[in-house]
Amino acid sequence: MTIDATFWVTISFFIFLGILIYFKIPQKVKETLEQNILNIKNQISEAEKLKEDAKNILTENEKKISNSKNEVKDMINKANEETEKNVIRTNKEFHNLMENRKKNAEDRIRQFKSQAVKDIKNASVKIALESVEKLIKNSLDKSKLDKIYSSSIEETKLALKKKSS
Repeated sequence: MTIDATFWVTISFFIFLGILIYFKIPQKVKETLEQNILNIKNQISEAEKLKEDAKNILTENEKKISNSKNEVKDMINKANEETEKNVIRTNKEFHNLMENRKKNAEDRIRQFKSQAVKDIKNASVKIALESVEKLIKNSLDKSKLDKIYSSSIEETKLALKKKSS
């Protein structure tokens, strides 16, 4: 029997397998692979936990943003309401002030009018008294009396025109 190269390759292969089994290489490879698988599973579970935490944080931040938006809307609405109230109050104050000024002006006009009427009455009385004095002093005949009367009427008219101007 001749031993050829295939025989020696087969024998070497079995010796190689025996050495591998003797030194427990397949178990070490299996343990290493199982350790790597366990590490990968731990990393995946940790990544999922981080993902859940990130989702929770995102949800919380979205709620905060939503609450902030609502607060901003409320603040804007309150500011608009206060502005409207201030505008209405200012308008009322302005109208009250203008009404008071109008009343004061009307009161002044009435006072000036009554004063003017009094002045006209006083001037008329004064002119009438002067006319009467002139009549009494000059109590002469009827023609002179008529002339004095006419001139005093003219003077009264002129004085009234001057006062009304």
